[in-house]
Amino acid sequence: MSKLVVVDDEASVRLLYLEELAEEGYEVTTVGTCEEALPHISFVQPSAVILDIRMDDCDGLDLLQELRIKHPKLPIILNTAYDSYREDLKSVADDEYVVKSYDLSKLKETLSILLRGVEDYG
Repeated sequence: MSKLVVVDDEASVRLLYLEELAEEGYEVTTVGTCEEALPHISFVQPSAVILDIRMDDCDGLDLLQELRIKHPKLPIILNTAYDSYREDLKSVADDEYVVKSYDLSKLKETLSILLRGVEDYG
């Protein structure tokens, strides 16, 4: 079973993702701050991270850079309501970019493909 960590400052988004992705068979944990994210991810050793960009306590793109240093092979999906961040040079360190929606079909499809690639290429 693949483990996922969802990093998002909105409790309703964390709950939605937790429920929807658990139904898909993922083992999901969530955190609401960047401060919690780094130690949690190091402890959980997830298969992938879903990372919001605009959060109350930090810029998710800065967290992305820190994650790349500490966990260079960890698949990370940037997940934001703002499509304009796709143009930010810091976002090139992500593996995928999915615009946030309450219809999680695109996110689920992206996760499936990304994690299959991790299994195929280790």
